[in-house]
Amino acid sequence: MGSLSLEVKARCHDPAGVRRILISQGAVFKGLDRQIDTYFRIPFGRLKLREGRIENALIYYQRADQKNSKKCDSILAACRNRAAVKEVLASTLGVLTVVDKQREIFFIKNTKFHIDRVKRLGRFVEIEVFGPRGARGEAKLRRQCEAYRRLLGIRKKDLLADSYSDQLLKAA
Repeated sequence: MGSLSLEVKARCHDPAGVRRILISQGAVFKGLDRQIDTYFRIPFGRLKLREGRIENALIYYQRADQKNSKKCDSILAACRNRAAVKEVLASTLGVLTVVDKQREIFFIKNTKFHIDRVKRLGRFVEIEVFGPRGARGEAKLRRQCEAYRRLLGIRKKDLLADSYSDQLLKAA
């Protein structure tokens, strides 16, 4: 697959507190992005078209649904003509669901942080650590992801196993 990342997603009870911690650690704020993620029906993995002011891409990914840090294999393709891509994919594959969110985006070195407000679901925080493939690289990324989880005060009971799209489908 294109790149390796390890991720944590959790309910966020104190977005302002998470923001303060990130800023105190020297995080670079990339901006607030309203993102519409359209998920398409495919036999395995997930395929979504992300439409935002900051981030726009067609994204295919495979990730285990587990609550602790999880490995994510993904392929990202920049997407300029989003409307046409969405029309082609919706017509050929069908739309599974649409996720509408406001996302604050922060970076510290190889780690991306999101503070999300997802329509119909609530507030969340995500940590994505990117790095080299291989067992040693993956182990290092897992340790780094867990260290940030603890730093941000994310409790294990608030960790989520599935994606926003899965949660919306369950709620429907």
